[in-house]
Amino acid sequence: MKISLIAHDKKKEQMIQFATSYRHILAEHELFATGTTGQKIQDATGLSVVRFQSGPIGGDQQIGAKIAENDMDLIIFFRDPLTSQPHEPDISALMRLCDVHQIPLVTNLAGAEIVIRALEAGFFAWREIVRDVDNLDSNT
Repeated sequence: MKISLIAHDKKKEQMIQFATSYRHILAEHELFATGTTGQKIQDATGLSVVRFQSGPIGGDQQIGAKIAENDMDLIIFFRDPLTSQPHEPDISALMRLCDVHQIPLVTNLAGAEIVIRALEAGFFAWREIVRDVDNLDSNT
C-alpha cells in the first residue's frame, strides 16, 4: 500500500508519535510525506519515506497528483483545524481528490488509529483490486 503522511506544524509531534507507535505496521508499506513531516518521521523512526515538497510550496499538490493517477492508497493527514493555513485551497483540493477517487482519508489521530488497525488486519486489499482494474482499463 502507498500511504501519505501529512501534518500541519502544530500536529507534527503527534504524527511522529503515531509513526513511532505503529512503525511495525508502516514498515510494511510504501510511505510518502510532505517535506518536513517526512524528514521528522525518518529521523524518529528510521522508516524510508519518499519526501515531496513542503505542503505550502506544492507538496499537497504533488500528493494530489498521485491520487489523481490512482497511485496512492491512503492519506493520513493530521490537520490543525484551529490555525489558518495559507495553502488552504491546496488542502481542500487534496481532500476533494480523495473523495473523487475513493481514497481513504483520515484527518486526526482517532481516525488514524482505526485505519492503521484496519490496514494491519488486511481490510484495504480492495485498493489492490481497484488499482489492477484501473490498470487493465488503461491498457485496453
